[in-house]
Amino acid sequence: MSNPPTRQSFFGWRVAALATIVAVMTSPGQTIGVSVFIDRFISDLSLSRSTVATAYLIGTLAGGLTMPFVGRAVDRHGPRKAMLVVGSLFAVAIAAMSGVVGIVSLTLGFASIRMLGQGSLSLATHVVIARWFDRRRGAVIGVTATFTSIGMALAPYFFNISIDAIGWRRAWLVVAVAVAAIVLPIARFGIIDWPSDVGQMPDGEVPVSGGVPPQASGVTRGQAVHTYRFWVLSGSVASVSMLSTGLNFNQIALLGEAGLTASEAALMFIPQVIGSSVAGLAIGAIADRTSSRRIVPFAMALLVASLMLAAFVRPGPMVILYAVTIGAAGGGIRSVEGTLLPRWFGTRHLGSISGLGTLLNVGASALGPLIFSLGRDLSGSFRGVALATTTIPIIFGILALMPSMTKTFRPDTELPSSH
Repeated sequence: MSNPPTRQSFFGWRVAALATIVAVMTSPGQTIGVSVFIDRFISDLSLSRSTVATAYLIGTLAGGLTMPFVGRAVDRHGPRKAMLVVGSLFAVAIAAMSGVVGIVSLTLGFASIRMLGQGSLSLATHVVIARWFDRRRGAVIGVTATFTSIGMALAPYFFNISIDAIGWRRAWLVVAVAVAAIVLPIARFGIIDWPSDVGQMPDGEVPVSGGVPPQASGVTRGQAVHTYRFWVLSGSVASVSMLSTGLNFNQIALLGEAGLTASEAALMFIPQVIGSSVAGLAIGAIADRTSSRRIVPFAMALLVASLMLAAFVRPGPMVILYAVTIGAAGGGIRSVEGTLLPRWFGTRHLGSISGLGTLLNVGASALGPLIFSLGRDLSGSFRGVALATTTIPIIFGILALMPSMTKTFRPDTELPSSH
């Protein structure tokens, strides 16, 4: 008599873990990674800080314009194939950064690594995690965001070691090899696009009566953009991206004004990661159980607090509190976005919807460094611009309190395609 077949273990945990590793490997295209090279670009290419910030803005905006198309491609071809193609191109773009010689090549380099790393590769990891989880999506996104933040926080340390040992140009080549060696095998052998591809369901649930797992459902991007909640959430995420990127891009100079040395300012990335990790875990778990009208304003309050602290920061406990708070704002809003988009709009077209959100997010992050750099040039310090920009998260926090922020997508309902 043959033994009954054993139940297949749930692959979602493995997919989430591997997607998190891929997310960490986007570090060379994130501000936290690029910031290590900024002073090298300024000194070796004879460029001003504002010029480099402008190149970063143009490159980031150019890369961000492709995100709606990338999101649609992820929906059509799947995160696995997207990671393979984007990972290969990303490694090439990183290697090309070793050869920049002036403002034009630097701008093109920024466009490439921002589009492929911060934008495309990050988008693919978010989509595949959202596809594998439903009830526990917020908690899982909180955990993966925490480990992503930890990994990214370590990246500048290793980049600095490489720069000191072999120079910044060869350091880019080492990073390119590392990205290719890690991302491509994971994408080829570890990523599974849908739970239904292997006869499973989100969260490891068992199909009813042993039936075939249902296909994912969801509204289209055109339907999603006609909703109030899409634009409020996208604006909230973009405001965190813009203002936290502006602060991080200028962190050495900002904290230098407060009396910290460059080394002490660099160490503040550590409490920032702690804040991001704690907020990502806490808000991710809370997001599964509470109304959207509460968690979005809370994330905006964290951003307001971080800007206020940035304006009056001093050495000692205050600078640590500042670093923890700005990290918490970023970690919190990532968990909020990752939980609410699939809750509101489903997962069938999540890549396409997220692509538009990523375009807005990337565009906003491009403006941040320039806003803070110009604000300092005009006023002589970062205090004025930090205080002035608190109005942005305050506005989005108020907008997020409206009743229309609470609706949830159901497979048997459909949003209107137009108003």
